Amino acid sequence: MNQGLPRHAALIRVLLAAKMLSMNLKVGIITISDRASQGLYDDLGGPALKEAAQGYGWEVVADALVADEKRDIQRAVIEQLRRGAELVLTTGGTGVALRDITPEAVREIASRELPGFGEIMRMESMKITPNAILSRSLAAVVEKALVICLPGKPKGAVECLGFVVGAIPHCVKVIQEIPTSC
Repeated sequence: MNQGLPRHAALIRVLLAAKMLSMNLKVGIITISDRASQGLYDDLGGPALKEAAQGYGWEVVADALVADEKRDIQRAVIEQLRRGAELVLTTGGTGVALRDITPEAVREIASRELPGFGEIMRMESMKITPNAILSRSLAAVVEKALVICLPGKPKGAVECLGFVVGAIPHCVKVIQEIPTSC
């Protein structure tokens, strides 16, 4: 009998996660890369996040590719919000290189930072690579939207999104002042 209980609990967790993810979010995706914006290599991060977002049942309403320039990043985020995005996912610019300025750009236009997102992304990523300690991934509230700054590598961006996906619909509802059950 005890063997059935853990499987039952796991099923309940899966069903609850599916219910949490059922919110039809409007998503914007921004790739931040000097080299990709110059055409030196293909943007793989944006398309990987788009596929992941659509896999969660979310509607991608806009995407952009910009250089690692503070004003370009900020303009792209605001443009995504104007196009109806409730969630903006960025990929790139969260490392320790001198041109990695995505967190600083987003912080300047944010009303508040949500440190738990970055903490969980780093903690879970440390189980995969010791280099996760170098990540400066974060989440913040910009106007009435959630902005999540993810790593530049497509695999890392999708993995980090997966680590925090369960909290996203509730967070967006709270930001938009939609009544929730808790």
